Amino acid sequence: MKNETSQKKVRAFAPATVANVGCGFDVLGFAIHELGDFVTASLSEKPGIRIISISGDDGRLPLETEKNTAGLAAIALLKEAGKSDLGVELTIEKNMPLGSGLGSSAASSVASVVAVNHLIGSPFSKSELLPFSVDGELAASGTAHADNVAAALFGGFILVKTHLPPDVLSLQTPEKLHCTIIHPKIEIQTKNSRKILKKQVSLEKAVTQWGNVGSLIVGLYTDDYDLIGRSLHDEIIEPVRSMLIPGFKEMKSAALKAGALGCSISGSGPSLFALSTSEILAQKIGSSMGSVLDGIDLEYDLHVSKVNTEGAAVVGEL
Repeated sequence: MKNETSQKKVRAFAPATVANVGCGFDVLGFAIHELGDFVTASLSEKPGIRIISISGDDGRLPLETEKNTAGLAAIALLKEAGKSDLGVELTIEKNMPLGSGLGSSAASSVASVVAVNHLIGSPFSKSELLPFSVDGELAASGTAHADNVAAALFGGFILVKTHLPPDVLSLQTPEKLHCTIIHPKIEIQTKNSRKILKKQVSLEKAVTQWGNVGSLIVGLYTDDYDLIGRSLHDEIIEPVRSMLIPGFKEMKSAALKAGALGCSISGSGPSLFALSTSEILAQKIGSSMGSVLDGIDLEYDLHVSKVNTEGAAVVGEL
């Protein structure tokens, strides 16, 4: 374990993420640029972890440490480091909508452990921070899932072999791949969206899903954009969750007609993602999807990004 840092305040950023990636329910994810959360960790003379403030959440997220993803993750880290009595204050800046399907809770959890780890002298490597981040997800969904947190922490595409304990593999990211995100301004809670999923699926659908996951990974490693597009098909989750999203079928159809490789639900929704091979195409796809929501008078946000291969990072220290 390294010596404690002389820093008294550390600010970290963790990006928004797309989980599931169509066929990879709970096992695939990737990070995007710009959208994400900041967490600032400061040393305090008062023992224990306290959340001082949260901005960008309209007052909806709990300040209680044990009920907040950032707080839970920090508790787990300090306990493992043998510093549970250390005084740490957290300030959280939310920069994406809650319940959007873009890994908002995961971003806070990851930014928290990156900031706190650096604050105490970086005793843990980046990969060693993953279990603490997963612990933080318990506050959001009631279960510990690694798809969003792993993508936010490491960046790029990730494959989750197991969630508990988290065993995650980083995958290849094709250079030309771009992502279009459209977020209809409605909210879907992860806990609720999981309740409507079927507990059993047919063997036929399962085999098709396995094939799509495998071929998608091959497409990523071989820069085979046609194969990536043919693999972005979800037999199991999308047919159920899409019913919660107004205009879903029309938006997906519009994305594909505009040149998308594929289009599906980001995480638990309501955001949709579409993959393409250039920024120009990604912008065109976003306009086409937006036109659908314009037609039903539903407000939305659009975001175009390359895949973020950097992941979470410290962005300031004092």
